[in-house]
Amino acid sequence: MYRAVTRKIEVTVTPRFLADRSSPASGYFFWSYTIDIVNRSEDTVQLKTRHWKITDALGRMQEVKGPGVVGEEPVLKPGDSYEYTSGVPLPTPSGFMEGSYGMITEDGRRFNINIPPFSLDTPQSGKRVLN
Repeated sequence: MYRAVTRKIEVTVTPRFLADRSSPASGYFFWSYTIDIVNRSEDTVQLKTRHWKITDALGRMQEVKGPGVVGEEPVLKPGDSYEYTSGVPLPTPSGFMEGSYGMITEDGRRFNINIPPFSLDTPQSGKRVLN
C-alpha cells in the first residue's frame, strides 16, 4: 500500500497485477489499483479532475487528464472516505504511476492533492521499479 497526505486529505493506493487479464507473450500486462481517499480536513471538498503520469519499464511516459474518477466527482465531507478501483495496461512487466486530483472546496477554493507514486510489478519482473 502507498500513501500520501495533502492538506489533511489522505490518498492510499493498493495495486494488484491481474494475470488473468494479461498476455505476456503479446506484451500486454494489466493491473488494477484501488484508491481510498479520506477527508481528514475541516472542509467539505469535491474531486473534480485527475492527472496521471504512467511510466513503463522502458521509461516511456503517458499522461492522462480528465474530469473526476470512474465517471464520478465525489463530494467528501469532513471524515468521509471514497474508494474506487480502476485499471491500467502496460506493454512491459513493470512500471509505475503517480499523479494528482484537482479538488474544490464549497466556497470555490481550488487545490491539488497528491496521489503517491506506486509501483506496478508482475511476480516475474524480479525487481521493483519504485520502492
